[in-house]
Amino acid sequence: MFRLDGHAALVTGGTQGVGAAIAVSLAQAGANVMMIGLEPTATSEETVRRCRECGVEVEVIYRDLSQSTPELAQEVFQTANERFSGLDLLVNNAGIFREPPFLESGFDALDRTMRLNLYAGFFLTQVFAKHWVAHRQAGRVLFTGSINGILSEPDHVAYDASKGAVAAMVRSLCVSLAPHGIRVNSMAPGLVRTPLTNQVLDRDPEAVQWMELHTPNRSVPGPEVCGPAAVFLLSDEASHIHGQTLYVDGGMSAWQQPDLPPSLRKG
Repeated sequence: MFRLDGHAALVTGGTQGVGAAIAVSLAQAGANVMMIGLEPTATSEETVRRCRECGVEVEVIYRDLSQSTPELAQEVFQTANERFSGLDLLVNNAGIFREPPFLESGFDALDRTMRLNLYAGFFLTQVFAKHWVAHRQAGRVLFTGSINGILSEPDHVAYDASKGAVAAMVRSLCVSLAPHGIRVNSMAPGLVRTPLTNQVLDRDPEAVQWMELHTPNRSVPGPEVCGPAAVFLLSDEASHIHGQTLYVDGGMSAWQQPDLPPSLRKG
């Protein structure tokens, strides 16, 4: 397993879902971990417990990043830096999908999605990068993107746009920050079981079958599959990987026409 001993990470949205899986994997790799969650829950307590079992330092703070501004990012950075020394890994994971159908959507739905999925990571990366550059520290940034950044779904317009923007921002941040020794990459899950997707999967077995059909390895796993990818991209072994998006999707993004009838699949 790739190691992160001597490093300390801030993981936004780190108390549940993909963020929790990343936080636990970072702790298992030896990194001290600070998580930002929305509010205390049984799930957040379990995530903290699992991280602490790894013998690393663990902290959790609760902030609502859905109204992200430069001022909020600065406040989060100051709080994190006061409570946790040596933060050199930033994981911009917090995100949301909550929007009406496109023809019924308005400014608020688009603004809410962009503020959390895009602006939060932009402003946090900026404030961390300023600190790292000033202290000549080689920081590492990881965004949680999505397969929706390249493959679209009906009535996911704001979400898909935000994740496409994340992938573009990762490339641009690479160009801006690599000269300062700061690495920026993205890990993009496909279909994984999270509290959000389970709302559909747990009540609709056909949805699970459909998702398996559209994934080459026929798997709809839990978020734990995302953790090792995050560890790798933040590790020393990935030192020459800059501005990239690693798809953790069971091959879904490689499959052009999964619904073709058998007669046409033979070419």
